[in-house]
Amino acid sequence: MSAHQESMARRLMVALDYPDVAQARVLMKQLAGISCYMKVGMQLFYAAGPEFIRELKASGYAVFLDVKMHDIPNTVKGGAESLTRLGADMFNVHAAGGTAMMEAAVAGAAAAVASDAALRMPQIIAVTQLTSTSRDVMNGEIGIAGEVADTVVRYAKLAAAAGLAGVVASPQESAAVAAACGPDFCTVTPGIRPAGAALGDQSRVMTPGQAIRQGSHYLVVGRPITAAEDPRQAVLSIIKEMSEA
Repeated sequence: MSAHQESMARRLMVALDYPDVAQARVLMKQLAGISCYMKVGMQLFYAAGPEFIRELKASGYAVFLDVKMHDIPNTVKGGAESLTRLGADMFNVHAAGGTAMMEAAVAGAAAAVASDAALRMPQIIAVTQLTSTSRDVMNGEIGIAGEVADTVVRYAKLAAAAGLAGVVASPQESAAVAAACGPDFCTVTPGIRPAGAALGDQSRVMTPGQAIRQGSHYLVVGRPITAAEDPRQAVLSIIKEMSEA
């Protein structure tokens, strides 16, 4: 793997969407030597707990802890402090929780870092609109009027003002977020589907190459890797496409 491909590998987040640690460890073994990010969502974190995060960190992986905190500011502050002590490199909160809640997440992480010189400040990002959310759902069920992209950009501006590092958004909104918040404001994009892959429950998707060209900083890929006949080859193919873009 070239140096450029290595740098792209670190921008690929493999979603460990498994019900138990055993299956996640099988994939880790299959991907040994590839320096990708590992994303741990609610299903696996609730099943495996903090010890598995420590295991991933001990194995040399960067970890995105995708727990989407959304609660009163004081509760989120405490949660952020705990996740920072755990060693998460990135975690997220819901932008819909408001500015005070997002600021509390930053304060909680900073408090953990201030109390332990061995800790690093994680990247805290905000969920804008889930990639499964269509305009019809956002307008008719959630009760937010307008286009999805407009809501995403509004939430991104709030997250930036609150001191967060970036947002989770579909790749279709990456360019708009960069225009509103600057090119260094991080965009983490789920809804990545290699050409020919099934869409599943996603409604706003792009291929890896398209997402990189749109300016996405990190690409989150789950089922096209975890359900692949050869997950390692699937990862290498995605990294190749990212590199060529």
